[in-house]
Amino acid sequence: MKGANLGEFEELVLLTIAALVNDAYSVAVCDELEKHTGRATKLGVVHAVLNRLEEKGLVKSRLGDATSARGGKRKRYYEVTHAGKVGLTKAREARETLWNMIPGFNLEGSI
Repeated sequence: MKGANLGEFEELVLLTIAALVNDAYSVAVCDELEKHTGRATKLGVVHAVLNRLEEKGLVKSRLGDATSARGGKRKRYYEVTHAGKVGLTKAREARETLWNMIPGFNLEGSI
């Protein structure tokens, strides 16, 4: 496995894949990211991140069935691996630890 450190966008893509469960393919990931972050997301950038996450061993992919709606092309579906879950958990723990160090901030409620 390549380096497992997550960049911000990698983390967002990985979280989105986990949330989409069995429907995590590039266009759906892109749409969900835009919907929940309000950031315009380019499909090419999402593809690059998906490839990088797969190289790192944080996701694995499989090809779906060919459909006539896609001209016989198959979708590539992604799922988070065990290493990906560990990476997300570590990233969350690090963020929570740092947030909890800031006086006057409370993750569970108001500021």
